[in-house]
Amino acid sequence: MQHDSHGYWKATLSLLTKILVIWFLVSFGAGILFADLLNGIKLGGYPLGFWFAQQGSIYIFIALIFWYAKKMGDIDKQFDVHED
Repeated sequence: MQHDSHGYWKATLSLLTKILVIWFLVSFGAGILFADLLNGIKLGGYPLGFWFAQQGSIYIFIALIFWYAKKMGDIDKQFDVHED
């Protein structure tokens, strides 16, 4: 049985692109580029831009790891390359 390797890699690269864009927006965008705008909002008594730069990006990165693992499992099942 032959697998659709082109479709598999297209789906995988699409997922990686989405994750890297989110990663960039959270780490560089929220922590540096948009920090001044976000600092007008307080979260736990701290400016939101500062919070993203110090803690928020870590929480988002951990969530991205779990989301990536789930979505890759779904892609593997979709293209029948999953492990039993």
